[in-house]
Amino acid sequence: MSDRILPYLPEYYQEFLEFKELDQTEDIELDQLETAVQQLFDDQFVMRASLQAIKRRELMLGIQANPTTETIDFRRQRILNRYQTKPPFTVRWLQEQLDRLVGQGMTIVSVDVDNFILYVTTNIENANVFREVQHTIQTIKPANMVYQQNTSLNDVIDLKERIVKQDITWNYKLDGSWKLGEKPFATLGTEVLIK
Repeated sequence: MSDRILPYLPEYYQEFLEFKELDQTEDIELDQLETAVQQLFDDQFVMRASLQAIKRRELMLGIQANPTTETIDFRRQRILNRYQTKPPFTVRWLQEQLDRLVGQGMTIVSVDVDNFILYVTTNIENANVFREVQHTIQTIKPANMVYQQNTSLNDVIDLKERIVKQDITWNYKLDGSWKLGEKPFATLGTEVLIK
């Protein structure tokens, strides 16, 4: 923006070159100040925060980030996850929290009430996300419950159906004329494909 200061000065200053140059210099500084104020405002929100603000929040929460393997989006999501782990906790709340952290449908939370076991079945390939899931569960899990991690695989099973017929000849009769182990109990014929 130009001419931010000059219009506020008396008219006779607007004719001097020095004041025009001073106005341009102050415009640059005011633009920088405006950018810094906007960044300070953005840093108050995790999803819009700068890298420096993310690092400061991680330090406050005791998180040791690894920038080489963790994306900035994952780091933001982890900070939000840590802020949102406040009681009261329910199975539904944990399911929703894990869906936000890992992805919809990637985890299933269930409880065996009689045996005090919390089951979490996950399909996670990213080790950083897995560690954050572990941290979340260990933080909110009641002390009287045992946490059981189950792993699921997202794979496709191909089934082929065929029907075969095979004749069976029984080698022993129930008349007492046979000796145990002399022959096999039955002899199998060849398989014939029906369908």
